[in-house]
Amino acid sequence: MAKELHELEELQERLILVGVELEDRHSRSAMETDACLDELEELVKTAGGISVARTIQKREQVHPGHYLGKGKIEELQMMIRTHEATGIVCDDELSPAQLRNLEKMLDTKVMDRTIVILDIFAKRAISGEGKIQVELAQLKYRLSRLAGMGASMSRLGGGIGTRGPGEKKLETDRRYIKERIAELNREAKEIQTHRELLRSQRSKKGTPVVSLVGYTNAGKSTIINTLTDAGVLAEDKLFATLDTTTRQVKLPNGSEILLTDTVGFIQKLPHHLIQAFRATLEELKYADILLHVVDASNPHREEQMVVVYETLRELGCGDTPVILVYNKMDREVELPLPVDKYARDMVQISAATQKGLDRMLTSVEELLKTFRHSVQAVIPYTDGGLLGWIHGRCEIIQEEHRAEGVYVEVYVDEEAKNRLEKYCISQ
Repeated sequence: MAKELHELEELQERLILVGVELEDRHSRSAMETDACLDELEELVKTAGGISVARTIQKREQVHPGHYLGKGKIEELQMMIRTHEATGIVCDDELSPAQLRNLEKMLDTKVMDRTIVILDIFAKRAISGEGKIQVELAQLKYRLSRLAGMGASMSRLGGGIGTRGPGEKKLETDRRYIKERIAELNREAKEIQTHRELLRSQRSKKGTPVVSLVGYTNAGKSTIINTLTDAGVLAEDKLFATLDTTTRQVKLPNGSEILLTDTVGFIQKLPHHLIQAFRATLEELKYADILLHVVDASNPHREEQMVVVYETLRELGCGDTPVILVYNKMDREVELPLPVDKYARDMVQISAATQKGLDRMLTSVEELLKTFRHSVQAVIPYTDGGLLGWIHGRCEIIQEEHRAEGVYVEVYVDEEAKNRLEKYCISQ
């Protein structure tokens, strides 16, 4: 047993994290370089590797040819020997030339943040749709870097960046990869058509759609599991779940919503992944409300909120009403909490202890009311079917039996408003 554990430990990749801190702070992304490397370390851990050291170089700009300056590369060579590292991971996406040159100069396996994220997605994809999207992202990324990656992967074999649906395509010719991409695009198009059909059916029913969005590991899956027993994998890891899950949830007033869990966002989410998961992420465009889930205990919560809003704007969801949900309030949380100028309401919850979930659902209920109209109608006793439909569908404010029929005052959406129109006495 001890021997097996020792062999397993030997297989674990020992990696040095590398970042560039630009002197012009405005050109950096939301998080500082150290925080980005902290997150990169978590990504490497999630992918099955171990971070043995890290180094940061301050520069006016990233070196176009080999990412780092030559002095830092010499320092890295010594670090690789000292820590017996099997490779390095750069915090930014490398160009094919940077990848090839760094590999040649360091004589070791070179990866970037995108490779690690793609590797995690390859491990975590469960559904057929998820696997198609991940393979599509992998192949598009690898096609543009085939020349730069081939030698490294052949020499070192296996490990992070080589697993998943696309691993056998790494050194095949470009024509085959392009044919495979075309085939996957056709399959993705079929999935998109199926999603549009489901969306159309949901739209006819008129059930409001509420989507959980947020930074990865904010606790979205725990929320949907607690509210619906959905059985979604919820771990204290980055990207624990990739596949979109939709479940019915009953609000305090008895009406129902469709609650959707989506893939978490992250700093520098690879463009290839956004493109591949666009069909899935476009579900957010059709949501009536977004529940922006934030890990209140995370020291970088404010920067993470910025990343989420930037990604939402990129997906065309910048105008969808938002309720800010501060999760993990059962942990040590620094107060005061950041104010969110984009949110219509803010609630504090702990999905783990279920505290505050009722308040969150009430907030959804109250916001939905602002989207609806209040109408008064008298429904004849001969139209009992419509009355039953109203009871199952609308929130009834007042109901009274009269000689000419049943008087109701109800909150209605557009579909209910149209069905009640001929019986309305006031709007």
